Amino acid sequence: MAKNRLYEDDVLVVGLGRFGAEAARELHRLGHKVVAIEKDPHLAESFSGLLDRVIVGDSALPQIIEACRANAYKFAVIGIGSSVEASVLTAGNLIDAGIPSIWAKAISLEHARILERIGVQHVVRPEVDSGRRVAHLVNGRLQDYIEFEDGYAIVKMAPPRETIGFTLAQSAIRTKYGVTVVGVKAPGEDFTHAVPDTKVTAKHTLIVSGPSELLERLVSRP
Repeated sequence: MAKNRLYEDDVLVVGLGRFGAEAARELHRLGHKVVAIEKDPHLAESFSGLLDRVIVGDSALPQIIEACRANAYKFAVIGIGSSVEASVLTAGNLIDAGIPSIWAKAISLEHARILERIGVQHVVRPEVDSGRRVAHLVNGRLQDYIEFEDGYAIVKMAPPRETIGFTLAQSAIRTKYGVTVVGVKAPGEDFTHAVPDTKVTAKHTLIVSGPSELLERLVSRP
């Protein structure tokens, strides 16, 4: 393993459109050895030297998957979004190759259901996820919003008026709203994990976790 590699596991990325390309670049930056399969030779050529290897070929064909020795990989990312058929065929080929952890982009609910039914463990719907996130950010009350599948979320927000000048124990946010302030951050200062004695000021940004519906109650406070 190279000295600058933080991760030992190699990753196979199929499709170098926007989603696949960003995943491949970030995986490579993190230290993974990234091998990509791309059908478009011009697009594949543009990644020459940026990734460890780029294979030109149609991943919907089993022989292409076999040729890249896909069975040697523990992880794969399918970034194909232009063709549901190509995405599903590729997923089937990777499953047949025995890759234990496959992540795939889905462009619709039906696409996601098919991928899940054939055995893809992680299905991502970036357009839906991004749309939901923007809906929570558009009114300006939140600085960031991350929601998980079970209705749980983590948000970054300005402190409500009722918390300013008080410790977390005094403002009793958890008791009142059923959510937890997990950390605070002031400009020019390091992130600090929250404790009951943490005193909140108007300059602080709060990191708060809890059920989405309960977080919205807190966020709606002035």
